[in-house]
Amino acid sequence: MTDSGLAPLPASDRPDIAARLRDALLAASFTADGLLDLLGAPAYAALARSETVPALRATRGDTPLETLVRLFLLQQPVPHARVAAVLPVEEALEAGWLRRVGGDEVAATVDVRPYGGPGGEDWFIVSDLGCAVGGAGGIGQRDEGVVLGVGGASTTLAGITVRTPVASALDLGTGSGIQALHAAQHATRVTATDFNPRALHITALTLALSGAPAADLREGSLFEPVRDDETFDLIVSNPPFVISPRARLTYRDGGMGGDDLCRSLVQEAGERLNEGGFAQFLANWQHVAGEDWQDRLRSWVPRGCDAWIVQREVQDVTQYAELWLRDAGDHRGDPAEYQARYDAWLDEFEARKVRAVGFGWITLRRTGSAEPAVTVEEWPHPVEQPLGETIRAHFERLDYLREHDDAALLDSRFKLVPEVVQEQVGLPGAEDPEHVVLRQHRGMRRATKVDTVGAGFAGVCDGTLSAGRILDAIAQLVGEDPVVLRDRTPAQIRLLVEQGFLEPAG
Repeated sequence: MTDSGLAPLPASDRPDIAARLRDALLAASFTADGLLDLLGAPAYAALARSETVPALRATRGDTPLETLVRLFLLQQPVPHARVAAVLPVEEALEAGWLRRVGGDEVAATVDVRPYGGPGGEDWFIVSDLGCAVGGAGGIGQRDEGVVLGVGGASTTLAGITVRTPVASALDLGTGSGIQALHAAQHATRVTATDFNPRALHITALTLALSGAPAADLREGSLFEPVRDDETFDLIVSNPPFVISPRARLTYRDGGMGGDDLCRSLVQEAGERLNEGGFAQFLANWQHVAGEDWQDRLRSWVPRGCDAWIVQREVQDVTQYAELWLRDAGDHRGDPAEYQARYDAWLDEFEARKVRAVGFGWITLRRTGSAEPAVTVEEWPHPVEQPLGETIRAHFERLDYLREHDDAALLDSRFKLVPEVVQEQVGLPGAEDPEHVVLRQHRGMRRATKVDTVGAGFAGVCDGTLSAGRILDAIAQLVGEDPVVLRDRTPAQIRLLVEQGFLEPAG
């Protein structure tokens, strides 16, 4: 399962050798923590910027860990004898993990990068040489068909994914296998698809080297390899979402016009989900002149699904074009060719009346409700990762609010979630604040304005009194008609519950 224009890959049908390599890597502390201890924070951070000089300087010794860092992370030839002292070198050569170079040196055939799992697991992500984050080849040194390692988008998707135990999970466009690796920890069966057969091969290597169960690997674009009668409890995808004038690089450009790939992916996911199942994607979407971007995204949501769509960033078309031209290394080539490609991007956007491009997360949940809830919002502020539990709780709260009308809401008891603080905003010396802000320090880290009644209500919610009884006490305290207060406050309670400031007691 290799491409003729690229270097041969290690054998994916030798789990015995992968297990021996894993044992050797762990014995030498070739782990995320071990790298940080060896390299130090500055050199470790420099790798993520594609700068290898600090790491090369930090690995001038001959310890087993230094040998492995130079071999697999920095892609430097290492004397055969040094490698033999750390790895089962002959087996690794036979299986294709290493190759002979020069007289008595060996080199890695793939990039192997330590990766810490959410439970402290020591995993290893395999990718093509120079294509890990900060790999020795650096950004821009990529050919058609290469398989990248773990980047910011990969870790973002892994962090937002709901991690409840499930029977079946589907990773669309698996790449180096990072999402399949995470899913294997809580899914009985993992299926992974990719248009690039090389990616499926590398996914198998990632899983084997990380000690994870093998996945059902299928070649084809996105849902194409999935049978018509197959459904899943979890679907995840970090698709090739870049909106470009033509698909030059398959690892990022999906081959469809505009944001059609992301739209079709979201729309097709609904019928592939089991009841209660989640589908979670990263995506780009167009901001088109004369069109509300939120309405555009609402139109993507399939029938029978709740949705939570969060726009994390927006770039104007010039920023967006420059970002991806630099990602491909086009800025380093011929200036005239760079300008022509830049013009082609802007021509495409102009023809589609695109003014900007948004980036964010899309989460669907299959629901039996006759009135699915769709939330589309912009939240560019820092959040606390991982967010999977926060996202799961969001949809649970939607169910609760759907099942409780205002009367039932007032009969319910609530608790203020931990680490919410109150801020009062107003002019210095003023007797009363202009407004009150409740702010979360966990999860989405939201901030929302409330009136004094809302602030007082939230402050006394400890799960002992019903909402109605609390409002009656507040009405007596402030001299307001309790019937009026009960009538106007449920909307504010709903907002506080929906945004995660309050949770139903019990």
